[in-house]
This record gives sequence, C-alpha cells and structure tokens, in this order.
Amino acid sequence: MNSNPPIPREVKVIDTASLLRLEERAHDLCLNQRLDPAWVMVNAAPGGGHYLWPALWNSLPHRPAVPRQLRCELLIAMREGGHVMSLLDVLPDDFTPLPRVTSRDEGMRISRLLDSAPSVREWLLSKSEGSPGRV
Repeated sequence: MNSNPPIPREVKVIDTASLLRLEERAHDLCLNQRLDPAWVMVNAAPGGGHYLWPALWNSLPHRPAVPRQLRCELLIAMREGGHVMSLLDVLPDDFTPLPRVTSRDEGMRISRLLDSAPSVREWLLSKSEGSPGRV
C-alpha cells in the first residue's frame, strides 16, 4: 500500500503571477480543483497576497501518470477588494518552493479569512444578483 506523507503544515503566500502559473498548470494537467486562469487574471488583485493552505492529498487513480497533488484551500485577494475562497490542486514540487507565512498571527488571520470568505461560486452569485442580466 502506497501511503502519503504527512500534509505540510504551512501556509504559502503567493503573488498573482504565481497564482496564475499554478492555475495554468492545474488546467494543463486537468486536475480536479482549479479555476479558469482567465477568470483569475480578470478578478484577482494584481498586487497579490493570495494564500494556499494544504488540506489533503489527492490522486487520480485513473490517470497514474499524474503525480498526487496537494488539495489546498485557496484564499484569493480580489481586484474589487475582499477575498474569496476556492480550492486548488498543486503538485508538491510546485508547492514546496513557494514562500511561506512565517508568523503564527498571520496564519491565524488567514484561517479566519478562509472561514468567513465566500466561495467563488457564492461571490459570482452575489454579483449576478446585484447586476441584472449579468451571468
């Protein structure tokens, strides 16, 4: 039986360019949890300040050539202000070199934001309700 190593217990902070690279990689590999990179480019704050918090290991048994991934909770700083939460599958080799949050206080702040931020779907629904005719 092939067991997974422990889930990394560190939160990574990434800029928008890094977020786009990770989303494009997940898209190219057809990983399960990802956003459309075009949506990220339009909606994520250009200055960045996005966070990845590993939640579990994911694998694609029907595609053995694709390595296992870390399924991360993703907190996205939005261009219009505020944050939204999503999930992103990230290969360990892409996750490890990312800069990490070094203070416990910042980690706790991010945890609270993840708990209170709307999901991307909820954010999209609130936008469509506020703008008639918008999809």
